[in-house]
Amino acid sequence: MTKQWKHDHIISECTKAIGRNPADYRAYKDRGNAYFRKKQYDSAIADYTKAIELNPDFFIAYNNRGNVYQAMGRFELAISDYNKAIELKPHNGMPYNNRGFSYLLIGKLDEAERDIGKSLDLNSENIYALNSMAELFSVRNDPDEACKWLRLAIDKGYNNWGYIMTSETYDNIRKSRCFRDIMSERKSS
Repeated sequence: MTKQWKHDHIISECTKAIGRNPADYRAYKDRGNAYFRKKQYDSAIADYTKAIELNPDFFIAYNNRGNVYQAMGRFELAISDYNKAIELKPHNGMPYNNRGFSYLLIGKLDEAERDIGKSLDLNSENIYALNSMAELFSVRNDPDEACKWLRLAIDKGYNNWGYIMTSETYDNIRKSRCFRDIMSERKSS
């Protein structure tokens, strides 16, 4: 089964569920997730927005719509959605990390560190927040601290090697010894 087929299948099944029950906000969210994975951002935003209209307290729809806006480079809209998700579920670390990453991408590094740190306070095992902290210190051009956080993320299970090798957020440390050591350890394991 290809990823493309899987996403198309989810879209089809969710569309049927919505046809049977137009108030099924979870089906809108699930279909929005599939559209997001297919990079059909306008359709994803429409479905997350409908899920929010049907259930204004559905924090994950705000968080996920924020992810779409972030992917589109519409950071103020992303941050606004993450704010609402945090308001609804202040003890969930996911939207803190996502908002922190938006701040990172627009150069508000102190805000980024505060939010990513809050995410880690809520769940110290969050591999995505550990990776975000590594990216933050890379952007700050602190290779040793960036590598420390990256190694923690990898040790806890983060393994998106393609992202690590291509994300601009890691550009400042790619030539550092510690980064090369991490990459050579990966190849030898």
